[in-house]
Amino acid sequence: MGWVVFFDGDCAFCSASVRRAVKLDTHKRLKFAPLQGKLAAEKGFGGNAAKEGGTMVLMRESDGRIFQRSDALIELTRALGGWWRLLTPAKFIPRFIRDGAYQWFADHRYWFSEKGNFCEMPDPEVQKRLLE
Repeated sequence: MGWVVFFDGDCAFCSASVRRAVKLDTHKRLKFAPLQGKLAAEKGFGGNAAKEGGTMVLMRESDGRIFQRSDALIELTRALGGWWRLLTPAKFIPRFIRDGAYQWFADHRYWFSEKGNFCEMPDPEVQKRLLE
């Protein structure tokens, strides 16, 4: 089973998170596509990249199910497998609390990217798994 992670390609923090996810995805289950790209536009996800209120979208390929905000992060832990699955019980935290925390972070993601060195070129492994 595979997953496609749609991320804000204009956000340095988000791009760095993709590079980290590629390294953590030892089973190579994840593919990645920018929310500003052609595939995201075809799926109708392009508006999720807004500077204010943006969100990651995760699509499970086996059934086409769509996950957003904190649900996407929880599904991502399932996709990564291993000890990351220990974080899946977070789904029992009420969604309004999870999504509130997610939204606060998403609204400030550009600020976080100013605080670190996130602007490096993707390595070949990331490029192989990056969709348009």
